[in-house]
Order: sequence, then C-alpha cells, then structure tokens
Amino acid sequence: MARQVKIAHESWPIAGSFTISRGSKTAADVVTVAISEDGITGHGECVPYPRYEETVPQVLAALEAARAAIEGGLERRDIARHVAPKAARNALDCALWDLEAKRAGTPVWRLAGISEPLPVITAYTLSLDTPEAMARAAANAADRPLLKLKLGREGDEERIDAIRQAAPKARLIVDANEGWNEAVLPRLLEACARAGIELVEQPLPAAADDALRGIDRKVVICADESAHDAAGVHKLIGKYDALNIKLDKTGGLTGALELARAARDSDLKIMVGCMLATSLAMAPAMLLAQFADFVDLDGPLLLKSDRTPGINFAGSLMSPPPPSLWG
Repeated sequence: MARQVKIAHESWPIAGSFTISRGSKTAADVVTVAISEDGITGHGECVPYPRYEETVPQVLAALEAARAAIEGGLERRDIARHVAPKAARNALDCALWDLEAKRAGTPVWRLAGISEPLPVITAYTLSLDTPEAMARAAANAADRPLLKLKLGREGDEERIDAIRQAAPKARLIVDANEGWNEAVLPRLLEACARAGIELVEQPLPAAADDALRGIDRKVVICADESAHDAAGVHKLIGKYDALNIKLDKTGGLTGALELARAARDSDLKIMVGCMLATSLAMAPAMLLAQFADFVDLDGPLLLKSDRTPGINFAGSLMSPPPPSLWG
C-alpha cells in the first residue's frame, strides 16, 4: 500500500491559563503528523513556537509542501533537506520513528540504542503570577517533589521567598524565560541560592548571555533559548552548566539524541523539557528522560484533558508511554 500522510492542527484547552515572562495562553496549539504504510501508522506531534518565529500556519504549510516527498518514502536522514521549521521536522521525525518501530515490531528505545524507559519524576510548573498567587499554587502542589517556577518580571525575589515558605520540602527549579537582565542577575541568583533552588533556566536573553561568563554562581545555570542543536554546544561552554533539550528545538528525537551526546561530551548537565502539548509530544522525550538530570515533561498535567491513550501520571511520577500511543 502506498504511503499516506495526514497533517492536522489541534487546539487543547489549558486548565486555567499559562503565563510566562513573554505572555499568557489558554490553549496548547499543536500540529500532528500521521504516516500510514501497509496498514501501520506512525504518529508525531509538535508545537510551533513564536519565540523561534514559527507559527501553526507556517508549519502546516511546510509539511504540506513536503507531502509528495513524505509519501514518496522520505526517510529521517532526509527531513532537513525538505522541511525548514524545526517544529515541523519534530512531528515528522517522531512519526517516522514510530512507523519504523511498528513495522519492525521493535520499540524505538531499542532501535535508538538507549535504555528501556522507566518511570521518572517530572517537574510540575507554576505559572507566573503575583507572589501571593504563586505561593497559593505552591501550597496546593507542595506534596509534589519537584516544582518549576516561571519567573521573569518585577517582584521575582518576593515570589521566590513566598514559594519557598509555601512549599518548604519541595525541590525547586526556576525558569526566567529570558526575563532578567545583567543588573538584577546577581541579586536574583543570590535569592535562588538562599531558597535552595537547584537550577535557573535561561536567566538572560539569548543574545545577551555572554554576561554569564565568569560570574559567581551557587546555582546551576541552564540554557534553553540559547540551546538548539549539537552544532551549537561549543558556544555554551563557560556560560552554562546545563542545557534544556526540547524536541521542537532540535527538530525531533534524532537531533535530540545528538544534542544529548554532545552535552555529555562537554560535561554539561541535561534537562529534558517540553512545550505545552499532549502525551504524544511527551512520549519520545521520555526516552531522553532516562539519562537526564532534570525532567520537565508536565505538559499534559497542565491541560484540561489529554489524548487517549495517554501517559499515566501518578502525581508527578510519569510512566513510560503505552505502545498504543507511540514508540
């Protein structure tokens, strides 16, 4: 049977709203790719992200433009020659991994030569809000072992102190989403250290992160918007202690595995993260979580509902994806 591809835009409502330093949203807009061949279908999901100048219409158009190549037998190694947006590459790459695994009757983790996935603890994200509101959210989630605080606006020191008081036993990590500047950096890093925060993600804008070189640091500093692919890892040395691997930035699982190897070779810690998306987007990232120092794959926990079947979460304990979902 000839290969067929289905490309779709889906919008998944968020439970409430989700706010970071760049703004708020009430829905997770994803693009899915389904590739069918000989009665078997592989699936992938991506999140076009405006920060990287990617939109849903742009990603849909890019995938449609590549339809003939995909249906003509496009392989993972050829994706970059046919599709430009990294998010589009991600959905396509993961769909092809899934298709290959199902055709071979072999799980993706084995095809990729990595460990069989086991349950992991994911961070649970607290949306950016007033110190009082974030403290209430932290109190409600205080039994979760790892909380991620979205910061990046005036009042962050008060937010940090209020959240630590509200969740005294939880491990804490911070994501400033490029919202700090060089002037406030020492004071806010000191506040993080006082609160026992273990990691600060992308404190400065990517274009201004040279200011991180040589600073006194008591907290692990992690690259996100500054880290995209294996070829760029050398630029992070001396500025960052860790990097956040997201499949929408690397163009899929293939690129993410390359980035993870480059990070380890450069003695950088690894965080595996996600955009707001369903379990289908988390499933391939779960393979990277097996050797990550920090896991932040809570996207489905922040939605009103997830796709069925989805990944099972027992609190913050995240199970491997069911084979009927992906992999």
